[in-house]
Formats: sequence, C-alpha cells, structure tokens
Amino acid sequence: MASLRSWVPKRKFLAGFCVLILVFDLNVPALTDDSDNVGGDEVSQLCGKDMSFLPPPYGNLSNLVCKPIWNTFILRYFQSEDHVLNIILSAVYTTGWVGMGFSKDGMMVGSSAMVGWINTKGHARIKQYYLQGSKQGQVIPDKGELPLTGVPASVGLDGEMIYLAFQLKFQTQLARQPIVLAFGSSYPKNSHLSEHEDKTTIMFDFSAGSVSVASTDIGQMKKNHGILGIIGWGLILPIGALFPRYLKHKEPLWYYVHSVFQFVGFCIGLAGVVLGRRLYNIIQADFPTHRGIGIFALVLSILQILAFFLRPNKEAKIRKSWNVYHHWVGRIALFFGALNIVLGIHIGGAGSDWKIGYGFLLGVIIVAVIVLESMAWMRRSKKTTTMDPSFQMNPVE
Repeated sequence: MASLRSWVPKRKFLAGFCVLILVFDLNVPALTDDSDNVGGDEVSQLCGKDMSFLPPPYGNLSNLVCKPIWNTFILRYFQSEDHVLNIILSAVYTTGWVGMGFSKDGMMVGSSAMVGWINTKGHARIKQYYLQGSKQGQVIPDKGELPLTGVPASVGLDGEMIYLAFQLKFQTQLARQPIVLAFGSSYPKNSHLSEHEDKTTIMFDFSAGSVSVASTDIGQMKKNHGILGIIGWGLILPIGALFPRYLKHKEPLWYYVHSVFQFVGFCIGLAGVVLGRRLYNIIQADFPTHRGIGIFALVLSILQILAFFLRPNKEAKIRKSWNVYHHWVGRIALFFGALNIVLGIHIGGAGSDWKIGYGFLLGVIIVAVIVLESMAWMRRSKKTTTMDPSFQMNPVE
C-alpha cells in the first residue's frame, strides 16, 4: 500500500512532462537542399545546358531556375506573374519512363503526375496520370487534376538525358509543394505504367527554389502519427477505461492502474497530435475534419486530466456529479478518438493492412467488453440472489 501511495506525487511530474511535449512541440529537422551536396561548378555545368532543342515556349525560356533535386533529376522552372508555371524536368535515361507528380499530402496516392518516355520506335510520349491507388491498375492515364494550359507538353531526348516539359496555371503563386518523383525501367504498355524502380517525394519551394524536406521523412512522419494515434487512442486509453468499471472490487489497485494507463495513453496520444500538427505545417494538408476531431478529442482528454487533479473525496456531495462528468467525458473522448483513427486511415490511403490491423484491435476490445460485462452482470446477479433469497415459510398450525 505504501508503494502505491508513493506513486501519487510522481503523477504531477508525469503530467508536467506531457505538458512540456505540448508546449515545446516536436522539432523535426528539415533536410538541407540536395543541391548543397553538389559542387558549384557541377551545378553550373548541369544547369548550363541549352534548351533550344525543345519546342517553344520551353526552348526559349529565360530566367529559368535550375536545381538538382534527387538522384539524377534536375528541375528547371519559371513562374510568371500571372501564375503560369513552366517546368522542365530532366534525368538520365536509358529505357522505361520518368515521372513527376504533384501531391496534396506528400504521398503518391491521390496525386496527379506527368510521365514521359521514348517508346521502342523512338517516338516521344507524355501523359498525365491520376494515382488513385498504389496498385498498377489504379494508375489511370489521361486523368488527373493538374491545371494544364493549352500549350502542349513535350518530351525531348538529348544525349543521355530525357527532358519532360509542361506548363501549368494556378490561381495563385505556387510556393511550398510536395513533389513525387519516380522512374521505371520498363516501357509502358498501352499507356499503362510498369512498376517504378525507385521513387521519392520532396518538399519543393517554388518561391525560393529550395528542397526542404525529403519524402521519406514525410511518409515516416505520417506512419508515426498513425501508430501513436492507434497505440494511444486505440489501445492504451480504452484498456485503461476498463479498470474502473470491471475491477472496482480491487480497491485501491484499480485506481492506480487506471491512472497509469490513462496518463501513458494521454502522453502517447498527445505526441501523436503534436506530430500531426508538425506534419500539417509541413505539407499544408487540407483535412479540416480529421484535424478538428483530433483537437476536440485532445481537449476532452485534457479536461479529464484536470478532473483527475480536482477529484473530490467520496464523502463530498459533488462526488456523484463528478463521477457522471468523468465517465461521460471519457467515453465521448474515446469515441471521437476511434472515429478519428478510422478517418485518418481513410484519408491517408494507408491501405488494407492498417484497416485490418485496427479492425482486429477494435474487435478484440469490443469482445473483451462484452465478456467482462457478462461476467459483471452474472456476479451482480449472484450477489443479489445471495443477499435476498426467496423462500416460503410454512404457516404455523
């Protein structure tokens, strides 16, 4: 008993640690521009290529910004005052295809891409594709959301380099934008792309001409955000909520175990929210429902933490009202936490593995609740029968 009571002062330190996570935020270091790893003379040589072999307007563009961005990929672009963006992407080419996509959230799924290649007959081809999913059949040709202008896109081959040139017109000046880059070694068949040999995503700032964050970090951040959410809101917090309902007869063990689980779950969930906020600031993801539900669930969990420190004594008249408040706020928070996990898996295009994994976890928790509720009901029924037995007295004659 003494060891359990000695834990109580430490809960203030644990709560303070969680608050520090929220206040100071998680710092995700931005990667340096890829061109920093290339010498100045080499950059000048790569970017000094004459583009006159491309058809107009690409072949006679002036003031092109030129940046090595990944592997052998070099991005040249010019953005006019009327928001027209001319892009020339080049890369070392032997066979297959080369592509550049514009993503909303840093992931391949849901993005639109321009893909170019030289077929076996030596004919240049370039098409827009919509990346509906990660499977080959879900990469749809002649579809997409890129705001192409009436100027035809073009593909050129010069030496060992292939050049993809196309023009986009946006409503506003394009600044920070997740860019998907990929290439495959096999030729497209009937305009259907083969599986890529390699791919990445960069965060490119068209207003400053810099690469700030690599895709592997964005993808890993999204995975970590989802993992933290599932562990915190989908596993630890629901398990912690079971103790006060089904282990109330284990006084005061249930209280300490419940407190530990809820604090740990709160800290993990809080870390997931902070990482999600950091991810939102990087990719400017437009998912207001997911973001709003996450903030709402976090506010409810903070109210639960505050209620924990303001817990009245059992003898207090307000204790009954506090119990009702604590129980229902917790249940509502868990409901919206689970809802947001499902929504996050959907909008993140996480795939069937995540859906099956969380569905299995949720199913186990639901089955455990049903079993525990049944056992509690039988225990209460047995107790009631023992305390109030029904018997008939024989009348005295």
